[in-house]
Amino acid sequence: MQSEAARGVGAMVAACCIWGLSPLYYKLLAEVPAAEVLSHRMIWSLVFFGAVLAVQRRLREVIGAMNTGSALLRVVLASLMIGANWGLFIWSVQTGQTTQTSLGYYIYPLVAVVIGRIVFAERLSPVQWLAVALATLAVTLLTLGLGLLPWIALTLAGTFSIYGLLKKQMAAGPVVSVTAEVLLLVPLALMILLQSHHNGGTVLGGDWRIFALLVFSGPMTALPLILFSYAARRLAMTTVGLLQYLNPTLQFGCAVFVFAEPFGPWHVAAFALIWTALALYSGAALRQDRARRRAARAAAVSGTAV
Repeated sequence: MQSEAARGVGAMVAACCIWGLSPLYYKLLAEVPAAEVLSHRMIWSLVFFGAVLAVQRRLREVIGAMNTGSALLRVVLASLMIGANWGLFIWSVQTGQTTQTSLGYYIYPLVAVVIGRIVFAERLSPVQWLAVALATLAVTLLTLGLGLLPWIALTLAGTFSIYGLLKKQMAAGPVVSVTAEVLLLVPLALMILLQSHHNGGTVLGGDWRIFALLVFSGPMTALPLILFSYAARRLAMTTVGLLQYLNPTLQFGCAVFVFAEPFGPWHVAAFALIWTALALYSGAALRQDRARRRAARAAAVSGTAV
């Protein structure tokens, strides 16, 4: 019989594979404007999440997630961050800039560390500071080499880091909170689709195949989140963090090997620095996790002896 940890790893790998291979999916929708794809994603995500919560008889929890002024403000800000993140990701894939999206999700953990230092005054080890410095050097090198700031990567990493910060402060679980977020975004999505229809756009995607892909964006958004939630309850956060690198790695593979996006010497140098930074950061996280486990075991033994 499979252990809980093994099932957690399987769920995490499945979630990251869906996220990492999603550029292939959104590339199929290149003929539909990114704003319309995003709008459909919001609407059908709400339908899917609502159905899941209805089956679980938890729909009332969505309103409960916004029952105070501060809770509502967090949900509003989180919805803006995730909406901007989703929209920019879709547009980047459609316009042949998936390499930047992979870079964004590679540097996201390091940006999150810096935000944690600024907001929560969390202490960083010398190795973590070195990882952040290498990531900064990589972005600087890419900017100087290509003559263009990798703003897509930085915006994706920044919006997702702020989103994670807001989620950390929410009492509601991930499925309930994201349902509340897309609920607030759906009116905007409907306005975008109505405006597109008014201007002669193909709100339903033009034909049934495209429309089916647009509808499926809801389950494709919801399923990995549910799998991630399942995995996070069964795995150490260090394991979750390491497995998450599968997502940008698959995105990188899509960009370079499937879409044949440009990947020259400056990209090679920058990504090498990023991968080195992540290796250092992950190694430090593993050592800290082992130290905490040893301390917990020692405390347990000491308590038993007493």
